[in-house]
Amino acid sequence: MQELGLAAAGAALALSAAGSALGTGYAGMAAIGAWKKNFAQNKAAPFLLVAFVGAPLSQTIYGFILMNSVFGTSQQLAQANATTVSYLFLMFAALFGGLGIGASAAMQGKAGAAASDALAETGKGFGNYIMVLGIIETVALFTMIFLLVTLGNLQI
Repeated sequence: MQELGLAAAGAALALSAAGSALGTGYAGMAAIGAWKKNFAQNKAAPFLLVAFVGAPLSQTIYGFILMNSVFGTSQQLAQANATTVSYLFLMFAALFGGLGIGASAAMQGKAGAAASDALAETGKGFGNYIMVLGIIETVALFTMIFLLVTLGNLQI
């Protein structure tokens, strides 16, 4: 059963990182396209677009934090000779937590893609765009924090 707990820990990180990869890919492609347009028009290409591309990376860190908590809980379950139900709870918490964090990263990347296009075209609105990305990031933070609290309250 302990293997299920280890798989759960890995799933939390893997799904979070997959979302970060998608998000940085979406925003990166848009930034490259926006820079290309600026270069073609002999306009300065805003380096600030890198902030939009890198924003989804933080969700991998949240997945890592969740993974460590799931791993610790798995070890506690093993020491307590816990039931299969406890390990299944842990697996579902890790899977859905990783999925929520990863989805936040993917959507943050899509919003970053739109922000890249808008900033490169107008040169305005950076603060507004970053606020939107921050709101989307809050979903990942809430997911991580609420799951950490839930895992901490698990009766072992």
